[in-house]
Amino acid sequence: MATADSIWLRPERAARGPAPGYDRDTLAAAGVTLADAHGLAAVTMRAVADALGAGPASLYRYIATREELVELMVDRAHSEIRHPEPGGDWLEDLLGLAHESRRVTLAHPWLLDATATRTPLGPNTVAYLEGALGALSGLEVPYRAKLEAIAVLSAVVTALTRTEITQARAGRTLPQWQQARAAYLTHVATSGQHPHLAAAFAAQNADDDEPVEHLFDRIVTGVLTGLLHSDAV
Repeated sequence: MATADSIWLRPERAARGPAPGYDRDTLAAAGVTLADAHGLAAVTMRAVADALGAGPASLYRYIATREELVELMVDRAHSEIRHPEPGGDWLEDLLGLAHESRRVTLAHPWLLDATATRTPLGPNTVAYLEGALGALSGLEVPYRAKLEAIAVLSAVVTALTRTEITQARAGRTLPQWQQARAAYLTHVATSGQHPHLAAAFAAQNADDDEPVEHLFDRIVTGVLTGLLHSDAV
């Protein structure tokens, strides 16, 4: 629940005093530009002030802490998530939102660090939650199950995207990374000490080079159908 200390419950500017030279979105935009170029650690109050040609103390007219600045940045990035009209198929609609979340995170990798321990609930993040619940509005399962499924969906998208970004930085695609891991585990399985692992890899197609998008769809679809199947809730 939001508290009186939430930046989203405070007015953009004080009722009295001179008109501010900036606004919160200007600060967030400057922070996003810095984070896109240099990572989240590069975003400091001084760095944002320098980018705006202002003094660091002036930023405190708009935000109280760096954490609030990051919260504004996260919400600004989430404003890039497109929300198409529901198509009537809850799974396709949620899969579409998952792809949008992946696209925005790939464009702003620092989001993984900014939301590692919590997800700031700014207006655009709430809009994503509302859109996901709207996609599930015709599904006859408890709201608790819907909210839990959306939370798990976000965690799965984050995990897959984090791996994708990490491997891209290492110069590998996700399938290449999977193949490297599979080669090692296959070698381990031949020792005879891991019969279940050996059976699992024996059933794999050695020539399988699944595109990232197909892998993403397959995992997300499996998770959602498992969580939201009417017999499972």
